[in-house]
Amino acid sequence: MPAKPPVQYTIRGVPADVDLALRRKAHRRRISLNRLLVEELINSIGEAPERSHRSLRALAGRWKEDAQFDRALEDQRKIDWSLWR
Repeated sequence: MPAKPPVQYTIRGVPADVDLALRRKAHRRRISLNRLLVEELINSIGEAPERSHRSLRALAGRWKEDAQFDRALEDQRKIDWSLWR
């Protein structure tokens, strides 16, 4: 059975202060306003829908330099040419 496509809503009459608060919240969380609103709607019903995948978006841009890790990678990248003969 094919999955149903997502439903789209149009919401009118959102007070300016609510709009601003939602946009700020989305900006702080680094997600789109649409994504924030969908998440808020999901949270409001107290149920989590089944997810077919998990995003790694929250990890993007969070890499921190680590000299010890870099040294470990260097050791792993060394080629033992005697094993390739």
